[in-house]
Amino acid sequence: MLTCPMDVLSAYPVRKSRKQKRAFREDVQALAAAWGYESRVEKGTLGARNLILGDPATAKYLVTAHYDTCARLPIPNLITPTSFWLFVLYQLAVAAVMLAIPLIPAIPVGLAFHSWQLGHGTWLIAFWVVFFLFFLGPANPHNANDNTSGVITLLEIARTLPEADRSLVCFVLFDLEEAGLLGSAGYQSRHKKQTPRQTVLNLDCVGEGDQLWLFPTKRLKKSREDMAALEKIAGTYGEKSILLRKRGFAVYPSDQANFPRGVGICALRQGRAAPWLGRIHTPRDTVLDEKNVHLLRNALTNLMQGKENEL
Repeated sequence: MLTCPMDVLSAYPVRKSRKQKRAFREDVQALAAAWGYESRVEKGTLGARNLILGDPATAKYLVTAHYDTCARLPIPNLITPTSFWLFVLYQLAVAAVMLAIPLIPAIPVGLAFHSWQLGHGTWLIAFWVVFFLFFLGPANPHNANDNTSGVITLLEIARTLPEADRSLVCFVLFDLEEAGLLGSAGYQSRHKKQTPRQTVLNLDCVGEGDQLWLFPTKRLKKSREDMAALEKIAGTYGEKSILLRKRGFAVYPSDQANFPRGVGICALRQGRAAPWLGRIHTPRDTVLDEKNVHLLRNALTNLMQGKENEL
């Protein structure tokens, strides 16, 4: 049973099977009810179950995070949102690994039977096995950053948001992000009359790193009013900082991409070449810095209330 948002880290470290997800949703709904929220589970694409706290019809802001757990990968999912070449090189490296691994059984089979066709067939079968394991395989045993950190931050904002402001905010926990942003795609399709006017603040991997980045979509960048509001919460706060990507290359592959007025929010570590996010999708994903949760809770609450950041 959940008594506070941080309990998610110990009570529901993995949320991948139907049973695990259902138990998690039921406990979150009970917790939200104690805070005074109405909630419901909404069906989506390919069996997705999105959990909604509040009323999407009246909301000016959507605060979102995906709650499903990724598959365990043999290599970390390295993300460099501000570096085009590092981003491209890593994607090519992943593709090369996925194409190369099936050669391990395919080459011996082809040579043993002196058959190119049999070798090729073995490669195809092995490729689809690898593909399945990469995206739908056994759950990663640890996912403190991806995305327990986003779930906890969302719940912290919901817990502390004053009742007078709750009609302007709706909280949505998306399912099946790891399978290709399916939960958020289904939600956007179902609520397409409301989402074009709503600012979507999507929390994904905010637990590790001292740089908390805001990545607005192209449409949001065109709005001076919205960008000015985001700029108000940007700044340095002790060893932490909130950074707004206003121009230049920026790709953060998460649920905000399905919304015209989305903001991807993540924590990055500063590397020699560029800020980066790593260790996710592996058993090393064990870091969740509560300072990040508290900083984002206060900053995003101020944003939604139209206040200057006073952290």
